[in-house]
Formats: sequence, structure tokens, C-alpha cells
Amino acid sequence: MNAPARQTASFLRRRFEQAGVRPRARYGQSFLVDLNLLDILVEAAQLEPHDVVLEVGTGTGSLTQWMAPRVAAVVTVEIDRQLFQLASEELYTLENVTMLQLDALQNKNRLNPAVLDAVWEALDAAPGRRFKLVANLPYSAATPVIGNLLALERAPHSMIVTVQKELAERLTARPGTKDYGALSIWVQSQCEAEVVRILPPSAFWPRPKVESAIVRIVLDPGRRAQIADRALFHEFTRSLFRHRRKLLRGQLLSMMQGQFDKAQVDAVLGAVGLSAHARAEQLDVATMLRLCAACHGQP
Repeated sequence: MNAPARQTASFLRRRFEQAGVRPRARYGQSFLVDLNLLDILVEAAQLEPHDVVLEVGTGTGSLTQWMAPRVAAVVTVEIDRQLFQLASEELYTLENVTMLQLDALQNKNRLNPAVLDAVWEALDAAPGRRFKLVANLPYSAATPVIGNLLALERAPHSMIVTVQKELAERLTARPGTKDYGALSIWVQSQCEAEVVRILPPSAFWPRPKVESAIVRIVLDPGRRAQIADRALFHEFTRSLFRHRRKLLRGQLLSMMQGQFDKAQVDAVLGAVGLSAHARAEQLDVATMLRLCAACHGQP
């Protein structure tokens, strides 16, 4: 695959100056300008002709242009009106690209329905189509976009994204580590997640102050089927990690107030094989699933 020459720092500076546009820190705008790394991002997505790709953060449209000839459809979303106009000038000839100028998030717990409507329309346009997220995600939107996509009944087959290195470490963290938390469990209870490549600040323009990473997240239907109630499990896990270092016994007594007394909480912990001194940060995904099921009478 040959990289488009235009997505370089020098080109972007000239293009932005001509249009009177400046990158906006409030939207976390940093554009991937290392063309080799952009190539790695696209290759990691393993794009195929039946794929429908959601891109959050159109930017100048460079990644969109790479993907469009390889897939059935691209739905690309840009919150910045000026950037949306710039990208429109590059993408208007691509008939399989749907451009949306809006916030991909309705709020932190829900995706914008207009985005989902566009994705569902593209998926339903022909049989056998497959949903993927491929994006250089704006830093401020990365966590809610990934988390909310996994809450959908029609979750993406895979998500290949650039995010802050700190977030990549949380997505792939193991029990007992400082980065392990509710997001780690939410993702790993449904997916395989791996860091493909660490990206230095020099790979972007403007340069961010932190390192980034390309992360590949692939849905595992078998894991997902083990969660009896995804919404309940998500909230249960988040509640336990609000005070990650407190003892589980006290947290469960507080969460299940009016439902369980101390003896019942001890019985639940014992049934799951946990001591009264266990903490949420020590539990692997399987144990957290068993604990949630035991607390809520699920099989």
C-alpha cells in the first residue's frame, strides 16, 4: 500500500494556514503524520470489501481516503465544523463515504443516535457486512467511544485505534497492576486486546505531550455470551472500582444495602472462593463475572 504524500506535518501546516484553521486542543486534535505508522494502523485493521468502517475524528480525511477503496462503506464523524469542511473538499468524490458533522457522543454513556443510524443503514444495505471501528481517536472521546460501542447489541467485530499510551495500558492491564480497572474488565470480558505499536509524540502534528499507541481489540463472541446482563455487569464492575483498594466485603455491603446482611455477603464471597480481605483490583475477569452472578442470583 502506498501512503498518500499529503498527510505530512509540512503539508498540514500549509493546508491549515491557507484555510485559516488551527488545531483545537479542546478536541484533542493531533494528526498522525508518520506515514509508516499510518500504514501499520490500516494493515492492523485487516480491511475487507464487506466491511463497514466507523471513523471517529475525520480530521483532514487522509485515513478515510486510505480506507474507502478497500471497504463497502465508511461512516466518518467530525465534531469540528472547519475540519469537516476541509475534509469534505477531499472526500466529496468517494460515493461510499458518509460524512457526519457532529459529536459522536450524545453523552458519556451513549453514542449519538445519528452515528448509529448511519452505521446500521450501511450494514443492512447488503448481507454479510461486518462492522469495524478504525480511527485516530480524539483523546477526550476515546474511552467513552470504546466503552459504549461494546455496550451495543451489534458491537463492532474489531476496533483498531490510536489512543494515549496510558489508555492502551488500561485496556490491556492484568489483575493486581496499577492500570487494571473497570475498563480493563469491561473490554477483556468481551474481547482480545493487544497493543500493536507504541507511537512517539513526533508521529503526530501538533505533537502531544504524551506517547500514544495503536491498539487492536477483537470481539470474542464466546466471552460475550458468558455475560448474562451486560448493562448490569458494567455497572457492577464500575461500582466496585470506585474505591478499588477498599475491601470487597465492605463495598458489597454498601452496594447491596437492604438486600444482603454481613453473613450473606460472607456467604457470597465464600461461594466465589474469595476471602473477606479481597479487593476488586485483584479479581480477574472470570472471578468478577462469578461474583456479579452470585450477588444478583444469575446462573
